[in-house]
Amino acid sequence: MATLRQQALAMVQGRQRKAVTPPSTKISDYFGTNIFGAKQMKESLAPSVFKKVMEAIDKGSKIDASAAEEVASAVKTWALSKGVTHYTHWFQPLTGSTAEKHDSFFDAYAGLEKFKGSALVQQEPDASSFPNGGIRSTFEARGYTAWDPTSPIFIFENTLCIPTIFVSYTGEALDFKTPLLKSVEAINDAAIQVCQLFDRNVKKVQPSLGVEQEYFVVDKALFSARPDLVMAGRTVYGHSPARGQQLDDHYFGSIPTRVKDFMVEFEVESHKLGIPVMTRHNEVAPGQFEVAPVFEEINKATDHNQLLMDVMEKAAEKHDLKVLLHEKPFAGVNGSGKHNNWSLITDTGVNLFQPSNSARENLQFLTFLVATVKAVYDYADLLRASIASAGNDFRLGANEAPPAIISVFLGKTLTEVLDELEKNGNIKIEKGDNMYMKLGISKIPEIILDNTDRNRTSPFAFTGNKFEFRAVGSQANVAGPMTVLNVIVADVLKTMLKDIEKEMTAGKEKKIAIVNVLRKYIKDSKKVRFEGDGYSEEWATEAAKRGLSNLKSTPLALDVYKTKDTKDLFARHNVLNHIELHARHEIMLENFIKKVQIESRVMGDLALNHIIPTAILYQNKMIENANGLKGLGLDHSTAVDTIKEVSKHIESLKQNVTAMIEARKQINKNPDFEVQAKSYQTEVKEKYFDKIRYAVDKLELLVDDESWPLVKYRELLFLR
Repeated sequence: MATLRQQALAMVQGRQRKAVTPPSTKISDYFGTNIFGAKQMKESLAPSVFKKVMEAIDKGSKIDASAAEEVASAVKTWALSKGVTHYTHWFQPLTGSTAEKHDSFFDAYAGLEKFKGSALVQQEPDASSFPNGGIRSTFEARGYTAWDPTSPIFIFENTLCIPTIFVSYTGEALDFKTPLLKSVEAINDAAIQVCQLFDRNVKKVQPSLGVEQEYFVVDKALFSARPDLVMAGRTVYGHSPARGQQLDDHYFGSIPTRVKDFMVEFEVESHKLGIPVMTRHNEVAPGQFEVAPVFEEINKATDHNQLLMDVMEKAAEKHDLKVLLHEKPFAGVNGSGKHNNWSLITDTGVNLFQPSNSARENLQFLTFLVATVKAVYDYADLLRASIASAGNDFRLGANEAPPAIISVFLGKTLTEVLDELEKNGNIKIEKGDNMYMKLGISKIPEIILDNTDRNRTSPFAFTGNKFEFRAVGSQANVAGPMTVLNVIVADVLKTMLKDIEKEMTAGKEKKIAIVNVLRKYIKDSKKVRFEGDGYSEEWATEAAKRGLSNLKSTPLALDVYKTKDTKDLFARHNVLNHIELHARHEIMLENFIKKVQIESRVMGDLALNHIIPTAILYQNKMIENANGLKGLGLDHSTAVDTIKEVSKHIESLKQNVTAMIEARKQINKNPDFEVQAKSYQTEVKEKYFDKIRYAVDKLELLVDDESWPLVKYRELLFLR
């Protein structure tokens, strides 16, 4: 009888492609057809109501009950015309994924379809059933979702989805969206005031974001035959194949046919949902790919990334594939991340991180550039904590993922500009002299787009007209790290403005005052700038000399959320209060514990119930073989050596799995999540994972290939 592995491999060999034909050869013909956006609202709402909704989107004003009724009526008519039967408030709880509860438009008592303004604006999910960090007890279930009009309503799989925030009965945020929206307000307020030093016409500054999404694709049958992939999202065991990514032949190579069909499928659905996906390509590791959209306003970009992951997973099912969004599903190959391309855009159409050959415009550019570098330096540990997770710990610091040491890459040209400004910024300005000439800035090469190389090992790199935060994990909700980035830059901009005003009060001309403050900030934050190889041991040593943290594990990284500075920072900008911050810290610790616990349990189950029994059966065959050879008077020493080797690794596996299970039981007795998390890191993950995997790797090499119970790396990575 064929093993599960053999059956899965046979299914893969019989797969046929499922070609996809887009609705039109022009994407513009169907782009956004499943969203109720500004165009649809303008066409279906009274001008006065449309104006109220647009003011709510642009200025954050409230939509009154009568306007909400009109919007609900128009949305219902539009949705029913498209065959929609249900609606849901679509929100982003602290699980990391999205949530939805579907209600029917049909009112059985009235005998017709209804949708009230109150249903559009608010719903009541069970807050105690979602991660809440102690904010809601089991018997305190009430929580609310509230419509976010800044993100368009959309139709997904015949359900009308209304993007919402999610808060508790007592008002605390229980989601990712609420603090993100507050952080957008914080950086808007801070950036406007600094912008007006240069241009009084600026009335709004909006963070923009483009999220490059990396992912793996494997055949569904092979996925189902790996319990660890099903349970943990990654292979806890697996000997590296002879051929992995060492030939560098997968990156930007020809896309496998089945994957190409899948890509077309999810791109079509994404375009209908208004998600501006633009780029697709093979990534570095076998079986790894990337999709990237164009830039959008940060709240919309975050919603779209969460929705995109859902669209991809559902599209993959149609092609008998499975998307793996885990940061490190396979050892020895590149992990997956989200590269968050972040910039600030004014309502006058200026990208504040766009260099220029104009001295005045470049002073504004340098002001925001230096403020961001200073923010990363001041709050490096908080940025590290914002991307901390059990999966990302496997990825950081290897195979093109940035290290856990937070640093900033600016490139040769900008480094020269900042060094020159720091060095010569204190030259006395004579009356009538040109300040920029005296500062030596005229000697610096012209700052233009893409006049420096990129650094793929940097966690936070300037890439021409934006910063790329490369350290974010592929499963993460980007709202978490982007909220932190918005807040820390807002904080430094506020302080910077005060320092500039202090210089001006002391009698300095405005431009001189700005340069003086920039010069100080450049000097203060210089330690965080690094242009070299982030993977090297030399950088780890140098970073330690500079006093930069190297927080390699999630439990250590999350400690920063307990500090007074972090609590004061979020409270100062009205983004998260102390209760909300404490809850998030607890939720992240608990999530880490559960992820490691699941992986540990899967390791134990596979070892005791799959691998050891198979190894023993193979050992028995070898014993028969050795006895047969001995009976014939032939040399049987090789068979005996193999039997002993198999026996040694079986015993090691048993002992370490048993010890790991016992360690887990002892850790679980402690009610303190912080202690549990650190113990899971040191007493389970660091102490046993590698020992257990080593024994399994050795057994995989020794045990007959046909009888090995798990689908192997080589079979998972290379799609047929």
